[in-house]
Amino acid sequence: EIYTLSLHDALPIYQPKALYRKYRPQTLDAVIGEPQVTDALKNALKTGHISHAYLFTGPRGTGKTSVARIFAHAINQFDYQLEDSYIDIIEVDAASHTGVDNIRELREKAIIAPTQGKYKVYIIDEVHMLSKSAFNALLKTLEEPPVHTVFIMATTDAYKVPVTIISRAQTFTFKLVDPKTISIHLSNICQKEKITIDPDALQIIAERSGGSFRSEEHTSELQSHQPIS
Repeated sequence: EIYTLSLHDALPIYQPKALYRKYRPQTLDAVIGEPQVTDALKNALKTGHISHAYLFTGPRGTGKTSVARIFAHAINQFDYQLEDSYIDIIEVDAASHTGVDNIRELREKAIIAPTQGKYKVYIIDEVHMLSKSAFNALLKTLEEPPVHTVFIMATTDAYKVPVTIISRAQTFTFKLVDPKTISIHLSNICQKEKITIDPDALQIIAERSGGSFRSEEHTSELQSHQPIS
């Protein structure tokens, strides 16, 4: 009987650090390539003019959810660490909570005052996935929001969000980032991680990103150059 020995059987598997998590921004100043969004949000924090509803739109991987989390922590003056958890910041995946009952439950809980911060913040990702009845229920809350509640909605398909919802939220549009900016960002990561990589190869990786900082794709290529420690 013949056995085939693979490379994975012969050598220990190297598990590199997840660079896309390590270098995910934790402040608005650290967000790259979206000044039309971050400048306005920083100004809102400076003046204290916080809206009850925000709508973040733009292509996949442009940082909508990351910025929503950063902003949610900032308005409550919470220290933001990627693994932290605050009871006053609630994330809702609209792709799996599409029904009216989910939004009704959200409305009932939104009335309750926050326990740690000034605001109870709901981050609703992929908000365009809500059903028509769920949108109607959400609209009732946005029309008369509790003074302590902030909704941050994110979507890749803004045209699927009812006009009645959009009209009651401040809308910010995220854009794809140019390859040069991404290349510079990845070059900085390489320097910090002591990764040696040809500049031309780095530019190719940046161009393959398609303007997205969703780094699961292009940082995985960087990691193939990462030295084993």
